[in-house]
Amino acid sequence: MSEQVWFSADYSQARDRFLEAAKAAGARIETRENPASGPDGEVLATDIAFIGDPDAESVLLTFSGTHGAEGYCGSGVQVGWLRSGLWREAPASVAQIHVHAVNPHGFAHTSRTTEDNVDLNRNFVDFAAGAPVNPGYETIHDILCPTVWDDDAADRLAARSAAYTQQHGTWAFKEALTAGQYTHGNGIFFGGTAPSWSRTNVERLLAGHCAGRRQLAVIDYHTGLGPRGFGERIVDHLPGSAGYQRCLDWYDGDCASPHLGTSASARLTGQMLDAIEHQLPDVAVTAIALEYGTQPEHEVISALCADNWLRFHGDENSPRGRAIKAQARDAFYQDADDWKQMVFERALDTQRRAIKGLTS
Repeated sequence: MSEQVWFSADYSQARDRFLEAAKAAGARIETRENPASGPDGEVLATDIAFIGDPDAESVLLTFSGTHGAEGYCGSGVQVGWLRSGLWREAPASVAQIHVHAVNPHGFAHTSRTTEDNVDLNRNFVDFAAGAPVNPGYETIHDILCPTVWDDDAADRLAARSAAYTQQHGTWAFKEALTAGQYTHGNGIFFGGTAPSWSRTNVERLLAGHCAGRRQLAVIDYHTGLGPRGFGERIVDHLPGSAGYQRCLDWYDGDCASPHLGTSASARLTGQMLDAIEHQLPDVAVTAIALEYGTQPEHEVISALCADNWLRFHGDENSPRGRAIKAQARDAFYQDADDWKQMVFERALDTQRRAIKGLTS
Protein backbone atom coordinates (compact mmCIF):
# COMPACT_ATOMS: atom_id res chain seq x y z
CA MET A 1 0.00 0.00 0.00
CA SER A 2 1.49 3.36 -1.01
CA GLU A 3 0.48 5.49 1.97
CA GLN A 4 2.95 8.19 1.04
CA VAL A 5 1.05 9.30 -2.09
CA TRP A 6 -2.03 10.24 -0.05
CA PHE A 7 -0.25 12.91 1.98
CA SER A 8 0.09 16.35 0.44
CA ALA A 9 2.66 19.12 0.26
CA ASP A 10 0.26 21.98 1.01
CA TYR A 11 -3.39 22.81 1.67
CA SER A 12 -4.36 23.33 -1.97
CA GLN A 13 -3.01 19.94 -3.01
CA ALA A 14 -4.65 18.30 0.00
CA ARG A 15 -8.00 19.84 -0.85
CA ASP A 16 -7.79 18.78 -4.51
CA ARG A 17 -6.86 15.23 -3.53
CA PHE A 18 -9.66 14.98 -0.97
CA LEU A 19 -12.30 16.22 -3.42
CA GLU A 20 -11.05 13.85 -6.12
CA ALA A 21 -11.05 10.90 -3.72
CA ALA A 22 -14.51 11.77 -2.39
CA LYS A 23 -15.95 12.03 -5.90
CA ALA A 24 -14.34 8.72 -6.90
CA ALA A 25 -16.00 7.10 -3.88
CA GLY A 26 -19.36 8.47 -4.98
CA ALA A 27 -19.66 10.73 -1.94
CA ARG A 28 -22.05 13.64 -1.68
CA ILE A 29 -19.99 16.77 -1.05
CA GLU A 30 -20.77 19.98 0.81
CA THR A 31 -18.36 22.90 0.62
CA ARG A 32 -18.28 25.82 3.04
CA GLU A 33 -16.02 28.67 2.03
CA ASN A 34 -14.01 30.51 4.63
CA PRO A 35 -14.23 34.33 4.55
CA ALA A 36 -10.44 34.65 4.49
CA SER A 37 -8.09 33.62 1.71
CA GLY A 38 -4.95 31.55 1.41
CA PRO A 39 -1.37 32.87 1.26
CA ASP A 40 -1.60 33.10 -2.54
CA GLY A 41 -5.16 34.40 -2.57
CA GLU A 42 -6.68 30.94 -3.06
CA VAL A 43 -10.16 30.03 -1.85
CA LEU A 44 -10.24 28.36 1.56
CA ALA A 45 -12.98 25.91 2.46
CA THR A 46 -14.08 23.11 4.71
CA ASP A 47 -15.22 20.23 2.49
CA ILE A 48 -17.48 17.48 3.81
CA ALA A 49 -17.93 14.08 2.17
CA PHE A 50 -21.06 12.04 2.95
CA ILE A 51 -21.13 8.32 2.14
CA GLY A 52 -23.98 5.89 2.66
CA ASP A 53 -27.56 6.10 3.83
CA PRO A 54 -28.29 9.65 5.06
CA ASP A 55 -30.80 8.15 7.50
CA ALA A 56 -28.49 5.48 8.91
CA GLU A 57 -28.66 5.16 12.68
CA SER A 58 -24.88 4.79 13.01
CA VAL A 59 -22.21 7.17 11.66
CA LEU A 60 -18.42 7.25 11.47
CA LEU A 61 -17.38 10.91 11.66
CA THR A 62 -13.76 11.98 11.04
CA PHE A 63 -12.15 15.41 11.22
CA SER A 64 -8.88 16.74 9.81
CA GLY A 65 -7.28 20.12 10.37
CA THR A 66 -8.99 21.13 13.62
CA HIS A 67 -5.61 22.65 14.36
CA GLY A 68 -4.85 23.90 10.85
CA ALA A 69 -1.21 22.92 10.36
CA GLU A 70 -1.99 19.48 11.77
CA GLY A 71 -4.26 18.92 8.77
CA TYR A 72 -1.57 17.21 6.69
CA CYS A 73 -1.94 14.11 8.85
CA GLY A 74 -5.73 13.78 8.93
CA SER A 75 -6.06 14.77 5.29
CA GLY A 76 -3.66 11.99 4.28
CA VAL A 77 -5.70 9.47 6.25
CA GLN A 78 -9.00 10.65 4.77
CA VAL A 79 -7.65 10.67 1.20
CA GLY A 80 -6.14 7.21 1.63
CA TRP A 81 -9.31 5.78 3.18
CA LEU A 82 -11.39 7.04 0.26
CA ARG A 83 -8.95 6.58 -2.62
CA SER A 84 -7.97 3.03 -1.67
CA GLY A 85 -11.56 1.85 -1.41
CA LEU A 86 -11.19 0.96 2.27
CA TRP A 87 -14.35 2.99 2.93
CA ARG A 88 -16.25 0.03 1.48
CA GLU A 89 -15.45 -1.98 4.62
CA ALA A 90 -18.21 -0.13 6.45
CA PRO A 91 -21.51 -2.03 6.19
CA ALA A 92 -24.64 -0.41 4.79
CA SER A 93 -25.86 0.21 8.35
CA VAL A 94 -22.97 2.66 8.95
CA ALA A 95 -22.91 6.01 7.16
CA GLN A 96 -19.69 8.03 6.92
CA ILE A 97 -19.02 11.75 7.22
CA HIS A 98 -15.47 12.94 6.55
CA VAL A 99 -14.79 16.60 7.34
CA HIS A 100 -11.69 17.92 5.59
CA ALA A 101 -9.86 21.02 6.86
CA VAL A 102 -12.13 22.09 9.72
CA ASN A 103 -9.82 25.10 10.07
CA PRO A 104 -8.76 25.77 6.47
CA HIS A 105 -7.09 29.10 7.23
CA GLY A 106 -4.64 27.51 9.65
CA PHE A 107 -4.01 24.61 7.27
CA ALA A 108 -3.23 26.90 4.33
CA HIS A 109 -1.10 29.31 6.37
CA THR A 110 0.75 26.53 8.24
CA SER A 111 -0.57 27.80 11.55
CA ARG A 112 -2.36 26.00 14.33
CA THR A 113 -4.96 28.72 14.78
CA THR A 114 -7.83 30.21 12.78
CA GLU A 115 -8.05 33.48 10.89
CA ASP A 116 -8.75 35.14 14.27
CA ASN A 117 -5.79 33.47 16.03
CA VAL A 118 -8.29 31.22 17.82
CA ASP A 119 -7.34 27.72 18.91
CA LEU A 120 -10.46 25.95 17.65
CA ASN A 121 -10.08 23.14 20.18
CA ARG A 122 -10.43 25.69 23.00
CA ASN A 123 -13.28 27.64 21.38
CA PHE A 124 -16.25 25.42 22.29
CA VAL A 125 -17.24 27.19 25.51
CA ASP A 126 -20.39 29.00 26.62
CA PHE A 127 -19.16 32.57 26.25
CA ALA A 128 -22.46 33.94 27.51
CA ALA A 129 -21.79 32.25 30.84
CA GLY A 130 -18.24 33.58 30.97
CA ALA A 131 -15.06 32.07 29.61
CA PRO A 132 -12.94 29.77 31.79
CA VAL A 133 -10.15 31.33 33.80
CA ASN A 134 -6.55 30.15 33.52
CA PRO A 135 -4.47 32.08 36.09
CA GLY A 136 -1.42 29.98 35.30
CA TYR A 137 -1.24 31.30 31.75
CA GLU A 138 -1.13 34.88 33.03
CA THR A 139 2.20 34.10 34.67
CA ILE A 140 3.81 32.64 31.56
CA HIS A 141 2.35 34.73 28.70
CA ASP A 142 5.43 36.97 28.54
CA ILE A 143 7.68 33.90 28.46
CA LEU A 144 5.79 32.38 25.54
CA CYS A 145 5.04 35.52 23.55
CA PRO A 146 8.07 37.84 23.45
CA THR A 147 8.11 40.85 21.17
CA VAL A 148 11.54 39.91 19.85
CA TRP A 149 12.41 36.61 18.15
CA ASP A 150 16.08 36.43 17.21
CA ASP A 151 18.66 33.66 16.99
CA ASP A 152 18.70 33.25 20.78
CA ALA A 153 14.94 33.35 21.32
CA ALA A 154 14.46 29.59 21.46
CA ASP A 155 17.22 29.25 24.08
CA ARG A 156 15.67 32.02 26.21
CA LEU A 157 12.27 30.33 25.93
CA ALA A 158 13.73 26.98 26.98
CA ALA A 159 15.60 28.48 29.95
CA ARG A 160 12.64 30.45 31.28
CA SER A 161 10.27 27.51 30.77
CA ALA A 162 12.68 25.22 32.64
CA ALA A 163 12.90 27.69 35.51
CA TYR A 164 9.12 27.86 35.77
CA THR A 165 8.84 24.07 35.62
CA GLN A 166 11.46 23.62 38.33
CA GLN A 167 9.53 25.95 40.61
CA HIS A 168 5.96 24.82 39.89
CA GLY A 169 6.23 21.34 38.36
CA THR A 170 5.95 19.86 34.87
CA TRP A 171 2.18 19.39 34.85
CA ALA A 172 1.54 22.83 36.29
CA PHE A 173 3.46 24.31 33.38
CA LYS A 174 1.75 22.05 30.83
CA GLU A 175 -1.74 22.89 32.06
CA ALA A 176 -1.01 26.61 32.32
CA LEU A 177 0.35 26.49 28.78
CA THR A 178 -2.14 24.27 26.98
CA ALA A 179 -5.42 24.20 28.91
CA GLY A 180 -6.72 27.24 27.05
CA GLN A 181 -6.75 30.95 27.81
CA TYR A 182 -9.30 33.65 26.97
CA THR A 183 -7.58 36.90 27.91
CA HIS A 184 -4.72 37.35 25.43
CA GLY A 185 -5.82 37.53 21.81
CA ASN A 186 -2.19 37.73 20.75
CA GLY A 187 -1.22 34.67 22.77
CA ILE A 188 -1.07 30.95 22.15
CA PHE A 189 -3.87 28.49 22.94
CA PHE A 190 -6.28 31.45 22.79
CA GLY A 191 -9.87 30.20 22.96
CA GLY A 192 -11.41 33.37 21.57
CA THR A 193 -14.18 35.62 22.85
CA ALA A 194 -17.01 34.27 20.67
CA PRO A 195 -17.77 31.24 18.48
CA SER A 196 -15.43 31.10 15.50
CA TRP A 197 -16.39 30.47 11.87
CA SER A 198 -15.06 26.93 12.14
CA ARG A 199 -16.97 26.20 15.34
CA THR A 200 -20.20 27.45 13.79
CA ASN A 201 -19.63 25.11 10.83
CA VAL A 202 -19.16 22.12 13.12
CA GLU A 203 -22.30 22.93 15.09
CA ARG A 204 -24.26 23.32 11.87
CA LEU A 205 -23.01 19.94 10.67
CA LEU A 206 -23.98 18.26 13.92
CA ALA A 207 -27.46 19.78 13.93
CA GLY A 208 -28.14 19.02 10.28
CA HIS A 209 -26.56 15.60 9.84
CA CYS A 210 -25.91 13.98 13.23
CA ALA A 211 -28.84 14.83 15.48
CA GLY A 212 -31.41 12.05 15.56
CA ARG A 213 -28.87 9.27 14.98
CA ARG A 214 -28.56 6.42 17.43
CA GLN A 215 -24.78 6.38 17.70
CA LEU A 216 -21.78 8.30 16.47
CA ALA A 217 -18.11 7.28 16.38
CA VAL A 218 -15.85 10.33 16.18
CA ILE A 219 -12.15 10.42 15.32
CA ASP A 220 -10.41 13.80 15.34
CA TYR A 221 -6.88 13.68 13.89
CA HIS A 222 -4.12 15.65 15.64
CA THR A 223 -0.33 15.86 15.75
CA GLY A 224 2.39 17.29 17.96
CA LEU A 225 2.23 15.29 21.21
CA GLY A 226 3.86 12.05 22.23
CA PRO A 227 6.44 9.71 20.69
CA ARG A 228 7.17 10.18 17.00
CA GLY A 229 4.70 8.35 14.79
CA PHE A 230 2.67 6.85 17.62
CA GLY A 231 -1.04 7.62 17.61
CA GLU A 232 -2.34 8.01 21.14
CA ARG A 233 -6.10 7.52 21.41
CA ILE A 234 -7.07 10.33 23.75
CA VAL A 235 -10.45 9.94 25.46
CA ASP A 236 -11.97 13.02 27.08
CA HIS A 237 -15.20 11.30 28.13
CA LEU A 238 -15.27 11.38 31.91
CA PRO A 239 -13.99 8.16 33.49
CA GLY A 240 -16.93 6.00 34.48
CA SER A 241 -19.23 7.43 31.81
CA ALA A 242 -20.84 5.32 29.11
CA GLY A 243 -18.73 7.01 26.41
CA TYR A 244 -15.53 6.28 28.29
CA GLN A 245 -16.46 2.62 28.73
CA ARG A 246 -17.31 2.26 25.04
CA CYS A 247 -13.87 3.62 24.14
CA LEU A 248 -12.24 1.05 26.42
CA ASP A 249 -14.32 -1.72 24.87
CA TRP A 250 -13.90 -0.70 21.23
CA TYR A 251 -10.15 -0.07 21.46
CA ASP A 252 -9.34 -2.94 23.87
CA GLY A 253 -8.24 -0.54 26.58
CA ASP A 254 -5.66 1.11 24.29
CA CYS A 255 -6.76 4.61 25.30
CA ALA A 256 -5.38 7.47 27.37
CA SER A 257 -7.24 9.90 29.62
CA PRO A 258 -6.16 13.44 30.53
CA HIS A 259 -8.51 13.16 33.52
CA LEU A 260 -6.52 10.20 34.86
CA GLY A 261 -3.09 11.57 33.98
CA THR A 262 -2.43 8.75 31.50
CA SER A 263 -2.30 10.93 28.39
CA ALA A 264 0.40 13.10 26.86
CA SER A 265 -2.27 15.81 26.86
CA ALA A 266 -3.24 17.93 29.84
CA ARG A 267 -6.89 18.58 30.68
CA LEU A 268 -8.25 21.16 28.27
CA THR A 269 -11.21 23.55 28.11
CA GLY A 270 -13.47 24.23 25.14
CA GLN A 271 -12.76 21.01 23.27
CA MET A 272 -14.70 20.09 20.14
CA LEU A 273 -15.22 16.46 21.14
CA ASP A 274 -16.80 17.47 24.45
CA ALA A 275 -19.05 19.90 22.58
CA ILE A 276 -20.23 17.15 20.22
CA GLU A 277 -21.31 15.04 23.18
CA HIS A 278 -23.07 18.00 24.79
CA GLN A 279 -24.81 19.09 21.59
CA LEU A 280 -26.10 15.56 20.95
CA PRO A 281 -27.31 14.35 24.37
CA ASP A 282 -29.61 11.74 22.85
CA VAL A 283 -26.90 10.18 20.66
CA ALA A 284 -24.43 7.61 21.96
CA VAL A 285 -21.21 9.50 21.13
CA THR A 286 -17.92 7.58 21.28
CA ALA A 287 -15.16 10.07 20.56
CA ILE A 288 -11.38 10.07 20.52
CA ALA A 289 -8.63 12.39 19.41
CA LEU A 290 -5.94 10.38 17.61
CA GLU A 291 -2.75 12.27 18.45
CA TYR A 292 0.52 11.50 16.64
CA GLY A 293 3.92 12.51 17.90
CA THR A 294 6.30 14.44 15.66
CA GLN A 295 9.21 16.09 17.50
CA PRO A 296 10.25 16.47 21.15
CA GLU A 297 7.70 18.56 23.03
CA HIS A 298 10.04 21.50 23.70
CA GLU A 299 10.68 21.83 19.95
CA VAL A 300 6.94 21.83 19.21
CA ILE A 301 6.39 24.55 21.84
CA SER A 302 9.23 26.59 20.37
CA ALA A 303 7.66 26.31 16.91
CA LEU A 304 4.30 27.46 18.30
CA CYS A 305 5.83 30.46 20.02
CA ALA A 306 7.89 31.40 16.97
CA ASP A 307 4.85 31.20 14.70
CA ASN A 308 2.84 33.32 17.11
CA TRP A 309 5.59 35.94 17.13
CA LEU A 310 5.65 35.89 13.33
CA ARG A 311 1.92 36.49 13.14
CA PHE A 312 2.01 39.62 15.27
CA HIS A 313 5.52 41.01 14.85
CA GLY A 314 7.26 39.45 11.85
CA ASP A 315 7.20 39.17 8.07
CA GLU A 316 6.34 35.77 6.56
CA ASN A 317 8.26 36.62 3.39
CA SER A 318 11.51 37.42 5.20
CA PRO A 319 14.22 34.77 5.60
CA ARG A 320 13.34 34.40 9.27
CA GLY A 321 9.64 34.22 8.45
CA ARG A 322 10.17 31.43 5.94
CA ALA A 323 12.36 29.56 8.40
CA ILE A 324 9.70 29.83 11.10
CA LYS A 325 7.01 28.53 8.75
CA ALA A 326 9.23 25.56 7.87
CA GLN A 327 9.77 24.97 11.58
CA ALA A 328 6.00 25.04 12.21
CA ARG A 329 5.36 22.59 9.37
CA ASP A 330 7.95 20.15 10.71
CA ALA A 331 6.47 20.39 14.21
CA PHE A 332 3.09 19.14 13.00
CA TYR A 333 3.90 17.11 9.91
CA GLN A 334 6.77 14.70 9.43
CA ASP A 335 7.31 14.56 5.69
CA ALA A 336 8.93 11.12 5.95
CA ASP A 337 7.75 7.80 4.54
CA ASP A 338 8.07 5.85 7.78
CA TRP A 339 6.04 8.44 9.72
CA LYS A 340 3.28 8.43 7.11
CA GLN A 341 3.15 4.64 7.19
CA MET A 342 2.85 4.60 10.99
CA VAL A 343 0.14 7.25 10.83
CA PHE A 344 -1.94 5.40 8.29
CA GLU A 345 -1.61 1.95 9.83
CA ARG A 346 -2.72 3.22 13.24
CA ALA A 347 -5.56 5.20 11.66
CA LEU A 348 -6.73 2.20 9.67
CA ASP A 349 -6.79 0.02 12.77
CA THR A 350 -8.65 2.74 14.67
CA GLN A 351 -11.30 3.33 12.02
CA ARG A 352 -11.86 -0.40 11.61
CA ARG A 353 -12.33 -0.77 15.36
CA ALA A 354 -14.75 2.17 15.38
CA ILE A 355 -16.84 0.59 12.62
CA LYS A 356 -16.81 -2.74 14.47
CA GLY A 357 -17.96 -0.94 17.61
CA LEU A 358 -20.81 0.72 15.74
CA THR A 359 -22.01 -2.65 14.46
CA SER A 360 -21.54 -4.70 17.64
